[in-house]
Amino acid sequence: MSGVGDIGGAGVSRASSAAAPSAVATSRHPRAVPAAVRVAGGGWQDDVRGATVVWRRELIRFSRNRLRILTSLAQPVLFLFVLGTGLSSLISRGVSSGGGANFKTFMFPGVVAMTVLFTATFSAVSIVWDREFGFLREMLVAPVRRGALIAGKCAGGATVATLQALIMLAFAGLVGVPYSPALIFTLIGEMLLAAVAITALGTALASRIAQVESFQVVLQFVVLPLFFLSGALFPLHGLPTWLSVLTRLDPLAYMVDPMRRAVFAHVTTNPVVARLFGATMTWGSWHLPIGVELALTAAFAALMLTIAVREFSKTD
Repeated sequence: MSGVGDIGGAGVSRASSAAAPSAVATSRHPRAVPAAVRVAGGGWQDDVRGATVVWRRELIRFSRNRLRILTSLAQPVLFLFVLGTGLSSLISRGVSSGGGANFKTFMFPGVVAMTVLFTATFSAVSIVWDREFGFLREMLVAPVRRGALIAGKCAGGATVATLQALIMLAFAGLVGVPYSPALIFTLIGEMLLAAVAITALGTALASRIAQVESFQVVLQFVVLPLFFLSGALFPLHGLPTWLSVLTRLDPLAYMVDPMRRAVFAHVTTNPVVARLFGATMTWGSWHLPIGVELALTAAFAALMLTIAVREFSKTD
């Protein structure tokens, strides 16, 4: 019995000595509290990050597609130098050459706006591609507001369109437009605002279209009337009443006119050229100030963004 007691006592003693270090360790190192985990989504930081990612994606796609950059310049260059030269020959020599301005000088703001128009609207094609190949669904399930995704998409498309139009500004000196820093910065600001508005329009159109072929048809139906009614190729005064009304309903006309007014403010012309080419947008007898035209462009951009966000909110 004593042996059994000794063995039992020894076991208890060994158990107590084995448990002692654990107790000491527990007292020295208290139980760690799990770190707080923030669930993504719902905060403005997540929305900004999501919009930035979409914006960067557009820039990466643009920079890697050099063929797109070159082909996008082909049409504006043809309009400016081929069509502009041909039309200049139809205008009176005294008007086209007198005063240091010709028809290509008049067309230059319209061609820049055309570059913004085509680049910004066709950048929305990627939305339809993403929907067709399933990538858009992955974007929509991200823990960010859909308005942030639309904002990033429009910012990316506007940046790409502005960069493309900046390349066209390099041809300004070839058509009699001076490389004035004030003029260049003014045109860049107006191009950026126009690019946001047109990209928002393209995004709103692409929000409910499921096939690329259908989107291209819609773009041709919308883009060409916007371009030809904007006054990019002809002055907006002295037109028939029906055509004058349509030009005043064209939102692109309020983007072309500020650019043209900025150009002619830095070009020396005679009164005949100024009256023929530099006439401003009018509502009846009221000559619209540039601030009103820019405000109308900003309002159009806000409207298109609102429609795009609302349509994307319905997307499954």
